[in-house]
Amino acid sequence: MDVKESIFKSYDIRGVYPQEVNEEIAYRVGRALVSHVNARAVIVGRDMRLSSPQLHDALVRGITEQGADVFDIGLATTDMFYYACGSTDFPGVTVTASHNPKEYNGFKMVRKLPDLIGGGNGMEEIRDMVIANKFSTPAAKGTVQDKDIRDEYRKKILSLVTTEHITPQKIIVDAANGLGGVVFDLVYRDFPIDVVRMYFEPDGRFPNHGGDPLQAKNRKELEARVITEGASLGFAFDPDADRFFVIDEKGEFVPGDFMTALLGEYLVKKYGGGNVVYDLRASWAVRDLITKAGGSVFENRVGHAHIKPRMQEEDAIFGGEVTGHYYFRDFFFSDSGVLPSLVVISMLCEYGKTMSELLAPLVAHYHISGEINSTVADADEVLRKIKCYYEKDFAVHELDGVSIISDEWHANVRKSNTEPLVRLNVESVGDMALMEEKRDELLKLIQSS
Repeated sequence: MDVKESIFKSYDIRGVYPQEVNEEIAYRVGRALVSHVNARAVIVGRDMRLSSPQLHDALVRGITEQGADVFDIGLATTDMFYYACGSTDFPGVTVTASHNPKEYNGFKMVRKLPDLIGGGNGMEEIRDMVIANKFSTPAAKGTVQDKDIRDEYRKKILSLVTTEHITPQKIIVDAANGLGGVVFDLVYRDFPIDVVRMYFEPDGRFPNHGGDPLQAKNRKELEARVITEGASLGFAFDPDADRFFVIDEKGEFVPGDFMTALLGEYLVKKYGGGNVVYDLRASWAVRDLITKAGGSVFENRVGHAHIKPRMQEEDAIFGGEVTGHYYFRDFFFSDSGVLPSLVVISMLCEYGKTMSELLAPLVAHYHISGEINSTVADADEVLRKIKCYYEKDFAVHELDGVSIISDEWHANVRKSNTEPLVRLNVESVGDMALMEEKRDELLKLIQSS
């Protein structure tokens, strides 16, 4: 069968089922993973997508036929999968397409946490083996053993948060018919929280709204209900629950970089110092709040395959991305959705403040554009043009795309890993009009290319 190289992404394998990702691909991925990492045992999980059971079974068959044993954790969030890999030091693969539409599916792979398989780190080798479909014959087949990690996982999450400050309150939680509801109920069952549940039933058809809370249309109902029901917070998860999003008590969405700044500041104070890694798109609020609290910050390339090893390298206590990924050193340098939700509640209860009160000084001082996507014919040409335009007057670096740095404003333009898009983020400090001016200036350059 023909295998599309385009399904092998920077961070995972992902495509439309069954045209691009199907049982044959899953079987080959299983064999390729075992061969590539020389695995004796592999952790396997899956999400709630309609095609996940079939892909899971074919994946398990490939792994065992290549001679490795399978520890099957069944239906699991991505952070539950990370816990299973991290607590055993085994490699793993989980069947998920994260927040993609219902027709997609795919595979996230771990070599040994925090080492993931991604672009430049094993994905090309996996791709070549899957395409060639040539594998060695093992001496014996592996076995399959079901492994229930839920109680262990819950204990681990709760061990990482100071929860004695949590007071009774109402929180509205939108699980988007993914697995966030399953893990939320597991972790929160003993807290004095009045939980208003939205779409907690796992349903791979996504019958109520899309799975990406970064799209405003997908959080519109949650934002409205926080106000009408008088909740202290709204929480949203993406379908595999490795990303987490907050709505304040006024129904306003909290940008991921402001959330990174607040969580990073809080944790640095808790630890009495520490390093924090953040992605280069983020607001300077991250840098300023964390350094003022006594921490050190490290700007990094975007994406969990880059953030996790950098955190390990710097022994960072925390990491964050504007897209709602939050990473914790003591959780195998991995991201979780439910863990930062508990940290948020504990932080607010300990401070005795609302989320909007914590946000107010950031919103007043740091003016961010949010990520703006533009479809372009040639993303590389766009980046070249922007670099040439700005480098004579400003500091420009190319750690990830093109970043322009001024004393009063900064911007980053990156090309998408998966689509013919470039992504723009702009921020100014103290002057909203300056951010808007530079945003429009950059968009004009991008769209005229």
